[in-house]
Amino acid sequence: MSRNTKINALLLLVVAALAVLPLALGLGDHKEEPFAGADAEAETAISELQPDYEPWFSPLYEPPSGEIESALFALQAALGAGVLAYYFGLRRGRRQGAARAETAGPADTDADADADASTAVPTASATADHAGGSGGGSVGGPGA
Repeated sequence: MSRNTKINALLLLVVAALAVLPLALGLGDHKEEPFAGADAEAETAISELQPDYEPWFSPLYEPPSGEIESALFALQAALGAGVLAYYFGLRRGRRQGAARAETAGPADTDADADADASTAVPTASATADHAGGSGGGSVGGPGA
């Protein structure tokens, strides 16, 4: 087992423990909403410390229920994870492509250049030379 595999397995185990241990140990059983978010905890603390507190502004959109709010949060998290996965995948692909180009060596690049030259579109000067033109290389050919 490689070192990276061991590290990944250990990190996966730690994440699973962070998700399962609070549930298994019964943390938060004494609360009305045991796993409420930090926003709800802060709102409760503020209302206990200063009951006459008035918020400076209100949210732009207030979801009609907690389930919809959770779904929107999950959607936001999924989109963020998708963007990060795309970015890191793109970087890894570029790194692998650069490594392949380095290992290909100059012999393979010469063969690629010969193949490209045989399939390339003729330039204007080559067309003028073969068409019986003046050979001056004008773009329009003879009489241009």
